[in-house]
Amino acid sequence: MSREAHVRFWERAGVGFPRATRLPLYRQVQGLARQGIAVERSTLAFWVGYAAAELRPLWSLMRADLLGSAKLFVDETKAPVLDPGRGKTKTGYFWALARDDRPWRGTDPPAVIYSYAPGRGAEHAANLLRGFTGIIQTDGYIAYKNVAGRAGAAVTIAHCWAHCRRKFFDIAKAAPAPMADEALRRIAALYAIEAEIRGRSADQRRAVRQERTKPFVTDLKLWFEECLARLSGKSVLAGAIRYALNQWDGLVRFLDDGRIEMDTNAVERSMRPIALNRKNALFAGHDRGAENWAVLASLIETCLCRMRHRAVYAARRTMPIHHALRAVGLNFSAPGSA
Repeated sequence: MSREAHVRFWERAGVGFPRATRLPLYRQVQGLARQGIAVERSTLAFWVGYAAAELRPLWSLMRADLLGSAKLFVDETKAPVLDPGRGKTKTGYFWALARDDRPWRGTDPPAVIYSYAPGRGAEHAANLLRGFTGIIQTDGYIAYKNVAGRAGAAVTIAHCWAHCRRKFFDIAKAAPAPMADEALRRIAALYAIEAEIRGRSADQRRAVRQERTKPFVTDLKLWFEECLARLSGKSVLAGAIRYALNQWDGLVRFLDDGRIEMDTNAVERSMRPIALNRKNALFAGHDRGAENWAVLASLIETCLCRMRHRAVYAARRTMPIHHALRAVGLNFSAPGSA
């Protein structure tokens, strides 16, 4: 829930929460107590769990809808979870599937779902993407490569230039580094072309990339190899160049497919609410609580997609949830979509 919606909800209930954004349950209990309303945290936790259980079928339909897409962004982030009996937290992970086809005029509206898993291993990535065929765009994490490399897997990986660029940016920020500055300049030239073709069709984007971007990318690889030959193998800059060259096949895949973006910023943005909640709440009470958190966050963030991208949803006139419901024979119109 956005800050504005959250504040309006509690104001209508006669409760003032001046900082109502992403409050964990214990802070909501404290705020209510200051207003003279006694509610146990266990009661709020029950409400949240009950709501998540009721909404899980919708989450499953949204997941099925996303897995039917031609291309998805994928990412994961830490989710501290209380480990009962040990007096400390363990590290779980939220995994995100995001879709944003607006840059190439795709007809499917933006959406995101989160899943919780107790680890970050390849088996969790495989479970997340089970049944998906198409393109996944992600960072260089090996688990996704393992999924794509399995026998019979019809999954293609595209990598992220923003992750590649960040390594050179950090080097240039720490101290004068002419090679890092040059790498940033060359990558910026690629992004400048992307800015010009954003919003064009996939075929148009591919044609421009083949004509204008591909020569820059070819020269960049040659320059990387020349720089690597002159640098100490243990230097931070050499490490940044090796990272780029190791991911090269995935980095250049956008040249041959106009649907692929240069980076994974779409899913990175979707992870920010999770990071804010993690900062405020510190940890989930148990694995089931983290699963509930993922279900509710999926619905909230996808609803916020409609607020952010009104034009896309107006053209389609439905939420992804409603599209998924119709796929199983149910008809539910969004408010104002009739």
